Amino acid sequence: MHIILHQPEIPANTGNIGRTCVAAGADLHLIEPLGFRLTEKEIRRAGMDYWEHLNVTRYMNFEEFNSMHPGVRIWMATTKAKQVYTEVSYGEDDFIMFGKESGGIPEELLLEYEATCIRIPMLSEIRSLNLSNSVAIVLYEALRQQNFARMQREGALHRLQWSSESQ
Repeated sequence: MHIILHQPEIPANTGNIGRTCVAAGADLHLIEPLGFRLTEKEIRRAGMDYWEHLNVTRYMNFEEFNSMHPGVRIWMATTKAKQVYTEVSYGEDDFIMFGKESGGIPEELLLEYEATCIRIPMLSEIRSLNLSNSVAIVLYEALRQQNFARMQREGALHRLQWSSESQ
């Protein structure tokens, strides 16, 4: 899977999204201009020690992205979409694009990709969810549809051994 952030503005969101991408085995694509420098402490703090394991690519604009990835399927996450993110079928090589925090994906791109626009349902009084939360919600639905391929699906509980003295 691939996550695209179109002109992200908040470094902590991008750091959190980077960490989510590492955990999910997804690549991160950043389309400029960015509202920060990738060297800022907030990104490193939010991404923790996972950032060095992230496969991230930067593009000067959406046209450069398109020229490097011709013909890929891009799902556009937007509050303006008619279909819910759980109503579509994601492929393992699909891209899911999210817009900048203050304005989302530009309207002209949404019109061009109207058939692949998706939304997360929410109450009408809410403008939008936090960007990093939105990425996690949609990405993990796409991964669920693929039965979490290549991901660790089980953990192990470690029972505490209580001695008679500690009771």
